[in-house]
Amino acid sequence: MNANLILLQMKYARVVVRFAQITDLALDKALDFFYHSELYQLVKDGVSDMHCMSDAYLAEDLKEEYMEKNNGVMSTGIME
Repeated sequence: MNANLILLQMKYARVVVRFAQITDLALDKALDFFYHSELYQLVKDGVSDMHCMSDAYLAEDLKEEYMEKNNGVMSTGIME
């Protein structure tokens, strides 16, 4: 199932803001990471109705992906 594109974009925004908060990344760095993440591709492609997961769940999943790709280093940016 595909989600409404406007609602999906709103979801992306909420997930990115939450991800930035829990990782202390600047919003622009968090947004850049999100759009290059595996999670984004899964949500965008409608895999397993990922868009139905809570914003908190998706932000935590994104955080785990970030940690894996950065060898456990939590933050590379300053929160604005």
